[in-house]
Amino acid sequence: MNIINTLKLAKASSLAMALATTSVKNEALEKIAVELENGVQEILRGNQLDLTNAIANGVSQSLQDRIMLDEKRIHALAEAVRVIKQLPDPVGDSVRGMKLQNGLNVQQVRVPFGVIGCIYEARPNVTVDIATLAIKSGNAAVLRGGSAAENTNQILNSLIQSGLKKAGLPAEAICSVDEFGREGAVELMKARDYVDVLIPRGSANLIKTVVAESTVPVIETGSGVVHIFVDESADLNQALPIIMNSKVQRPSVCNALETLLVHEAVAEQLLPLLAQELEASAVTVHACEKSQALIPRSIRATEEDWATEYHSLELAIRVVTGLDEALDHIAEYSTKHTDSILTEDIGNAEKFLAEVDSAVVMVNASTRFTDGGEFGFGAEVGISTQKLHARGPMGLSELTSTKWLVRGRGQIRN
Repeated sequence: MNIINTLKLAKASSLAMALATTSVKNEALEKIAVELENGVQEILRGNQLDLTNAIANGVSQSLQDRIMLDEKRIHALAEAVRVIKQLPDPVGDSVRGMKLQNGLNVQQVRVPFGVIGCIYEARPNVTVDIATLAIKSGNAAVLRGGSAAENTNQILNSLIQSGLKKAGLPAEAICSVDEFGREGAVELMKARDYVDVLIPRGSANLIKTVVAESTVPVIETGSGVVHIFVDESADLNQALPIIMNSKVQRPSVCNALETLLVHEAVAEQLLPLLAQELEASAVTVHACEKSQALIPRSIRATEEDWATEYHSLELAIRVVTGLDEALDHIAEYSTKHTDSILTEDIGNAEKFLAEVDSAVVMVNASTRFTDGGEFGFGAEVGISTQKLHARGPMGLSELTSTKWLVRGRGQIRN
């Protein structure tokens, strides 16, 4: 089969998906969850092949972590599918409606996009997330998961298609173009006749390439140069675990902390304590001149560090004179993903919430909460850093568009 035939099959399947009832879609999701649970050993064998190849190719530890699936992660994927199953179906929801003076009934309702394309890399969990969110929102999906997790993705796609067939839905509603290599990605970016929206997930370079080269409309997900600002009024006993959770719980993901800004009034109290915890967790610190004096084992930060998404156990730290300097720094270097302030000053908290132009802005919370699952979406398509249609973690409703339904009784326009 060539790429165009694959895309045509996905397009043809999208009508059946759009018309599928909630109960049929939920049945498909339950069968997919069971397929994942029953297929654990098969998934692990494919994943081990990908990890072996990754190690042989010198892939970074953070990327290996993204590729890796163990039994716990696979069962978590199955559970996420069941969470999506329980969520309200957005298709057909009325956004607004009115009766005009001429008697026409006008209603705006949610409808599926049709065919969603997704280009991503080294993230086999995305295969399940995108597929199941697409199914519940009545869409078909064409996936390009890249070579780094190709064996894992092939097995996951097969299990998903098996679940669809057992529920009486077309297997081709979820398909992959991985077998076509880079050509598959290029064709997907040009497939306006078959694909309604394209979502890239991955490195900054991948996202920039898709945005620049795609003729299919793109929902831009962004890299995460994520900040925390520790205000002078912050509860430092609370601040330490928030900072450590944001940085070390899973450093390879886009909502992990990359730059810490510390008010100069609390730097001498906070940074030596923080340095001990960071060293215990093997975190390399890139420090400004002021913070380096308080963190002896740090290395001097460069201008490049402030704009770097490390995806690893590395952290940039800068001491600032106050909230305004922190806001200026974030405005210059943030990728508009997630930024958080730790403060007990309500005025500073509200100023931070109002002035930071990011998809998610937080007060006194770990940046790791920027996640579709944590927000109650079951899973996420990605975290949008653009401002059109969707912003922040994208769940079911973000995979729908709207259309207007007009019901009349013979009215004509004067």
